[in-house]
Amino acid sequence: MTDHATRFVFSRDGPLEAAIERGAALGFTRVDFNADKPENFPGTFTPARVSDIRALARHHGVRIGLHTLSAVNMAEITPVMHAAIDEYVRENLDLAVSVGAGYVICHGGYHFGADREARMAIAIARMQRAATLAEQRGLTICFENHNKEPDDAEIHYMPRDVVETRRFFEAVTSHRFRWAFNVGHAHLVPDGFDGFFDAFGVDRIAQVRLNDTHGRYEEHLVPGKGMVDFRHVFRRLATAGYAGPYSLDFGTAEEKAHWRDVFAGYLLEFSR
Repeated sequence: MTDHATRFVFSRDGPLEAAIERGAALGFTRVDFNADKPENFPGTFTPARVSDIRALARHHGVRIGLHTLSAVNMAEITPVMHAAIDEYVRENLDLAVSVGAGYVICHGGYHFGADREARMAIAIARMQRAATLAEQRGLTICFENHNKEPDDAEIHYMPRDVVETRRFFEAVTSHRFRWAFNVGHAHLVPDGFDGFFDAFGVDRIAQVRLNDTHGRYEEHLVPGKGMVDFRHVFRRLATAGYAGPYSLDFGTAEEKAHWRDVFAGYLLEFSR
């Protein structure tokens, strides 16, 4: 395996242990998981399970990250839910520390149209609190630019474009609050990959998230099935000096492994 191939992140449904095993069998050294399904609910991570996971990750040389659920609305206003979502963030950060993860991927939540500004303020304040908690735990928040929903959808995720994303990064200045640059999401708005890249560069990127898209609505397509010019993406990132990980948000485990090798070839080509 080339050094470039070790920069790609594997994820799959199911218990974290199975993701580590499957990822390692395919040559991945980084694995993301989610704790919002029964097999990975935080309460299932007993001391014995945590010890086994840490040993398994060490054995395979795998680094772990935790990806929170975008359906949990970081922009929630209702008092009882507002408090519950702060607890959700804290619980995920504590779980990340427990299993030895280095980062937690978070989102900005969603609004319903007329309440956009109120919910944006709530979401920004929540991310400020999350960044403080991350600092205390030695973790990084990887904050993801979200997907645009159709204009007539009931809910609208944020931040979906450069303007909204900038509001979060200007307000949350912690060195532990960084960017999960979702390339597919960027292609759902007029800004596109280049607009986001030109606006923010590589300095705040903690992770680049990859999938193809047809550009009309959210659908994580396998590369080559949509409109993303991945050679262009890798060329710009490598030329600018980005040296961090890439998460593969598409397809089967085998398709992830195939495209990891293709993308590692791009990195080798453009990093010379």
